[in-house]
Amino acid sequence: MKLVLISLFTISNLSMAAEFNGYIVKYKNTLFMNNLVSSKISVQKNVNTGFGTFAKVSPTNEFVGDIVSELKKNPDIEYVEPNWIIKLSSNDLPKDTAFKKQWGLKNTGSSGGKAGEDINVTKAWDITQGSKDVKIAVIDTGIDYTHPDLKNQIDVNLAELNGKPGVDDDGNGFIDDVYGYNFSAKSGDPMDGHGHGTHCAGVIGAEHNQQGIAGVMANVKIVPIKFLSDDGSGEEIDAVAAIDYAIKRGVKVMSNSWGGGEKSQALEDAIKKADEAGIVFVAAAGNEYANNDSTESYPANYDVINVVSVGAFTNKGSKASFSNYGSHSVHVFAPGQDIYSTVNKGGYASMSGTSMATPHVSGVVGLLLSKEPNLSPFEIRERLIKTSTDNSKLSGLSQSGGRVDAYRALINQ
Repeated sequence: MKLVLISLFTISNLSMAAEFNGYIVKYKNTLFMNNLVSSKISVQKNVNTGFGTFAKVSPTNEFVGDIVSELKKNPDIEYVEPNWIIKLSSNDLPKDTAFKKQWGLKNTGSSGGKAGEDINVTKAWDITQGSKDVKIAVIDTGIDYTHPDLKNQIDVNLAELNGKPGVDDDGNGFIDDVYGYNFSAKSGDPMDGHGHGTHCAGVIGAEHNQQGIAGVMANVKIVPIKFLSDDGSGEEIDAVAAIDYAIKRGVKVMSNSWGGGEKSQALEDAIKKADEAGIVFVAAAGNEYANNDSTESYPANYDVINVVSVGAFTNKGSKASFSNYGSHSVHVFAPGQDIYSTVNKGGYASMSGTSMATPHVSGVVGLLLSKEPNLSPFEIRERLIKTSTDNSKLSGLSQSGGRVDAYRALINQ
């Protein structure tokens, strides 16, 4: 029977019965090859390699005994094992009802888009769909942690959940921070009253649950951290506190779809502290149509090695008109226009901005850490740049000159 090719770095999807066709024999002595044919055994194929000589053998119709035991007794045979049928991984797409609207994950060319202009994540899912060991902080307007597509993806603080109301049960200095913390209102409730943070969270990790949308990561723990109020604004001091809190919560990635203000030493110090903790700081490049090489945008422009600055591209593969860019200061581009994702009260909507591009990259970083948890933030940033797919429409607009590619990042090619 003809072998079917397996996807690179993918374990085959064997059935429960684990099909095989005959047996593989590795010879110790190649002189024995011609003597293997008998009334009991049929040799269909011999394969010579740089690491040994092999044969595919099967019992003849007349012999139904234990072929493996008989062959293992032969001193000229090194080992015998089933000749497994290896199948191409099915790479089934998520059954979530609105997945077809998520061109950033799978661009089929519909609705005026260009097929293939996406982050190549469906192929990456053959390698990993994420890990619950990876925590990602969404530092934003909060998250609707009751959303059906998100509620099972939230990192729940069990000490506070099972503790007493009004008491700092885990001793971390924050009272009742079951789901995260609200630095805007100084409360333990990071519920999103705006929608922006919930939208970003859905891009990263909406559950693959046959409803709504699918996140870049099927498996992840998201930490909602609110410092932007329900009108979408916040203070830098609260951003600093939010970063510190995320460090204490043990996150590996911080997703930051916000910006504004001048360069701040306090904010830079906070980001450096995150780097020391091994945390990747993904930041939106900004929506001012500007070149960040000459007009700096913060926090994306902080010169800290854990910062990944993200621009936005459209479903045609070109730079989104609003997106900032910069051949030195922006690292990668990701989908950022008309992105369909979760919003408050169990809803879904489309939004545009480098805010939407940022969580795509945060999710890719999460996938990469699921596979290679010991990578440093700098190694991750360099991997994302090196493995981006070249795109002539994005050439010269970032260090990568192309769009982020989840699959290529995972295989490091």
